Amino acid sequence: MNAQLKVILALLFMAFFSTACSSPTPQKNEEESAAIKASHNKEACKKLLQKHLDAVSNKDLETLKSTLTPTGDFYFVMPQSEITSKVEDFVKVHEQWFQDTTWTFDTKILMMDVGDKVAYAVVEIVYREPERNGKPYFNRMAVSYGLRKIDGNWYVSKDHACSLEKTKAGE
Repeated sequence: MNAQLKVILALLFMAFFSTACSSPTPQKNEEESAAIKASHNKEACKKLLQKHLDAVSNKDLETLKSTLTPTGDFYFVMPQSEITSKVEDFVKVHEQWFQDTTWTFDTKILMMDVGDKVAYAVVEIVYREPERNGKPYFNRMAVSYGLRKIDGNWYVSKDHACSLEKTKAGE
C-alpha cells in the first residue's frame, strides 16, 4: 500500500472515530428526554392552573368544574371556614359566590414546583368588591394550590387561602 493511500485511510479512520465518539450517549439522550418531559409537564400544569384561575375570575362554573380532580377528593381551606374535602363542597361554595357579579379577582402565579404526578403553586390574588358596608373592600391573599396528574391530565386538588392584607371590618 502506498504512503498516500495510508494517509487517506488514516484520515478517514480518524474522521469516523471522532464522529462516533462525539455522538450523544444514551444517558445524555435520556437526560434530554427527561428535561423535555419536565418542561411539557410544567407547561401543561401551568396552563391548567391558569384555566382554573380564569374560570374563577370569569365566574364560569362549568370551566371551573373541568379543572377539578375527577376522583371527587378536594381539600379546600379558607380563613374562618371549616376544611372541606370534596369537590362537591368546593363547587357549592362557588355556585353561591358566583351569583354576586360585582366582585373582581386578579391573579398572579408567583411560583410553581412541578413533578411527574404532583405539583404545587403559590398565587397572589387580589379580591375586590365595589361596596361592602358602604365602602370599597379588598382582600389580598396568598393561595397555595395542589395539583395532581391523573390519566395524563392535570387537575387542581387543593386550594388553601390566607389573607395577607384586607380592608378592616367596619371600615
